[in-house]
Amino acid sequence: MLLMKKIILLLSMTLFSILLFAQNNVTVKVVDAKTGEPLPNATVKLKNSGKGGITNADGVYQIEAPANAVLEISSVGYNTVSVLLKGQSEVSVRLEAVTVDLGDVVIVGTRGAARAKTETPVPVDVIRINQAGQPTAKMDLTSVLNIMAPSFNYNKQSGADGADHIDLGTLRGLGPDQTLVLINGKRRHQTAFVGLFGTRGRGNSGVDLNAFPEAAVDRIEILRDGASAQYGSDAMAGVINIILKKDVNHWSINTGWSGYYDHKFNSRKFNAGNQYYSGNAIDGGTYTLSVNNGASIGKNGGFINVSADFLTQGKTYRQADTTNWQTNKNAVPFINTSRRAFGDASVTTAGIMYNMEIPTGANNRITFYSFGGYNYQAGDAFAYTRNYSAKPERFPVNADGTLIKVPGILRTANDGEIYYNPHIQTHVQDVSLALGIRGTNRKYWNWDLSNTIGRNDFHYYGDKTFNASKIGQSAPNHYDDGGFNFLQNTLNLDVSKSFKSIAQGLNLGLGAEYRYERYAIYKGEEGSYTNYHPGNFYYANIRDSAAPASGSQGFPGFSPSDVVNANRSNIGAYIDAELNATKEWLLDGAVRFENYSDFGSVATVKLATRYKVASDFNIRGSVSTGYRAPSLQQINFSNTLTSFSGGQLVQSRIASNNDPIARAAGIPKLKQETSVNGSLGFSWKAARGLTITLDGYMVKVKNRIVLSGLFSRDDPTLPASFTSQIPPDVTTVQFFDNAVNTTNYGLDIVADYSKSWGRQRFKALLAGNLQHMTIDAIHVPSALKGTVLNQKTFFSDREEAFLLASAPKQKFTLSLEYDINKFGVGAHLTYYGKIVLLGFGDVTADNPNQTGINPMVPSDAAPNVLVPERFNFNGKLVTDLFVSYKFSKKISLFVGADNLFNVHPDIGVNPLAKGWFGDNESGGPWDSVQMGFNGLRLFAKLAFDIGK
Repeated sequence: MLLMKKIILLLSMTLFSILLFAQNNVTVKVVDAKTGEPLPNATVKLKNSGKGGITNADGVYQIEAPANAVLEISSVGYNTVSVLLKGQSEVSVRLEAVTVDLGDVVIVGTRGAARAKTETPVPVDVIRINQAGQPTAKMDLTSVLNIMAPSFNYNKQSGADGADHIDLGTLRGLGPDQTLVLINGKRRHQTAFVGLFGTRGRGNSGVDLNAFPEAAVDRIEILRDGASAQYGSDAMAGVINIILKKDVNHWSINTGWSGYYDHKFNSRKFNAGNQYYSGNAIDGGTYTLSVNNGASIGKNGGFINVSADFLTQGKTYRQADTTNWQTNKNAVPFINTSRRAFGDASVTTAGIMYNMEIPTGANNRITFYSFGGYNYQAGDAFAYTRNYSAKPERFPVNADGTLIKVPGILRTANDGEIYYNPHIQTHVQDVSLALGIRGTNRKYWNWDLSNTIGRNDFHYYGDKTFNASKIGQSAPNHYDDGGFNFLQNTLNLDVSKSFKSIAQGLNLGLGAEYRYERYAIYKGEEGSYTNYHPGNFYYANIRDSAAPASGSQGFPGFSPSDVVNANRSNIGAYIDAELNATKEWLLDGAVRFENYSDFGSVATVKLATRYKVASDFNIRGSVSTGYRAPSLQQINFSNTLTSFSGGQLVQSRIASNNDPIARAAGIPKLKQETSVNGSLGFSWKAARGLTITLDGYMVKVKNRIVLSGLFSRDDPTLPASFTSQIPPDVTTVQFFDNAVNTTNYGLDIVADYSKSWGRQRFKALLAGNLQHMTIDAIHVPSALKGTVLNQKTFFSDREEAFLLASAPKQKFTLSLEYDINKFGVGAHLTYYGKIVLLGFGDVTADNPNQTGINPMVPSDAAPNVLVPERFNFNGKLVTDLFVSYKFSKKISLFVGADNLFNVHPDIGVNPLAKGWFGDNESGGPWDSVQMGFNGLRLFAKLAFDIGK
């Protein structure tokens, strides 16, 4: 009996040991406790052991563990959970979020699982746009990003044709089309617009970040590093990834008003003689309403989220004083006759967007998803002023050459001058749709198949204008000027898998893309472009003859010779590997090959790395090559429009790259821009709640596409084979060309601090950018190298300065917020560094055509003494202030003022030569610089947050 007891005891102990130490294959799925969404990159490990790994894109990780082992599951932004297995082979873990902002987790820049932004090998900013956008008078996405992201810049334009109606942003001082924009990780289509006269980013296109509801955006990830090898063309400067909301049963309603109260430069102060157009003391009045909510679909976490918004904004009117101009630095000597209406355009926009996901299949391993929307925008901007005494050929006249008076359009000033300002109107429609399906197979390969299509249509109209070549007629006064549109369809297949047995983990991603693009220009109505009276006509007021101006004044319509319907296709493939070589060392490499049907093939590579020196300190860096294909807009755009040359408004022809005029001028076929990028920096969690990142970068770009200077039909130094092909109804012609090499050096600095105690909360964010650009080479076609004058006309000193001023050399923003109970107060301080621009200049030996070649102008003190026409826009600090009050958990009020101290840029003139005021790009008191010129802006916003 004793022996039997011993045998039973031994068997029991053996069985217990087997149960205790047997290794089971356990599948762990980690989800967000609130949303039910899978949590990729969560850490799963055996407690008190180094064994473990991270979850895949579906929040799943498999681990071998004893039957009664304890697993520890953690993720950035969530409370850590310990789970006793009790012999289970499948475990579902729900992690509760802590107060850390989940915006710390990013997906852009990696083909694997999401990663904390401080753990990435390249710098990524994360902006919760609806948190950042509420306590400010800025009512659109682009202007909010301008103060939140260190190296993001944009310029609000005035008097720049279609650029008044669209805001194109840039990264790291490069062009707007050198930044790739994604929505939910899928390529967003560009606008059909291409920047022309008066436009920052001249010769470039880009993505309109205001062409969808801001209310639809959950957060924005800005990858500040070249990423062409990962994402393809346009990613030379970086990537902006817009993540849409997934909320359900949660009403988010925001409404607000803002208006400019500029008591210093509002033109109504200087309009006693009816010399200017003007509005109210508070102008630019803006009203917004946005709505967002969602609904659940099925029982497996499916949803549809829908957003809609409406915005209407009035014009602004700005001018400089003309009194005491000798002693007042903000005054000029003369009435601004070339821009009697100077300021922002008016705009009305409305849009809707949805985001949807439906998990399907066994164990919900397959998810169908879709997102898209429609946006409509109508804008109205003033063109340059037409003055009867100077240019009667731009006015309607009778057969005897006397003026036809048209009430409501023509205005008369107190000095007898008759003038009018044509209006440039645009109707912009934008539509997009993405459909996709993704999942994981039984061998844990993640796959994603999607198709994304988008179309942008830009339609121009001329209003309160004339076709002055219709002698004896003053109507019609509204013209359909035609327009252009751009369509892009992108088909993607992406697959990835994590291999936990290779080093400390390898994630392999590969995929292919097929993209189709189409660009079209459609003509306007006949009267918008036609010259009904070729040759000269006698004008009574000047007692002389001149050629009547053809087409619609302000923006001549597109003619039949401009009409184009071009398309191309592109196929690309990539491979991306992310290796955790050790627990501290991450390596990331990518190679991409693409072939375009219209210009050939390109290949790019990228290598990035991050090394964890300590648990709170990472060093990171990257090197890469990049490219940007010439856009169909740049290849095919052509138009005859009004340009500013030699101090005068002239008819100028922009010839397409396929035009025989371009070939006669020696302009080659456009090719891709290429780049070499390098970056080095660190991320440091310096203390609890304090994170500091610093990243230096260099971007060398070859063959940047720019818009050339204006070449005159009457210039005898140009080849006759070229000038003979310039149409007789235009004075000058210009082209798109791969003309410039540049190098950008810079440093991005971000310091983020937050602290909560009791019912109080304090947040501080410092974001800064230091940058310097050099022009390394200018490639002048051989046919235009005949003289130094021709070479400099191709890309003048003024154009060089314009390009170098793409971003200020320094930009710093400091955001401070303090909340206690229901009250809050905050400030945004933004410093815009100095930029320098040049004028067109007077006629000199270097600058006979007044195109900005070493521009010099007579000084006010001594007209025989020339001074440089250099405009110094010195650094300025802009202060925004707001207060907030929570009436309840559901209703909040924000009230405040942007640019509290009504700071303006310096007047765009050499202080020694104020007599040449207005000889700048905009024709107004200021050029379009990053800080804007409208002054103090008041606002009030009401936010409703109803639901869970």
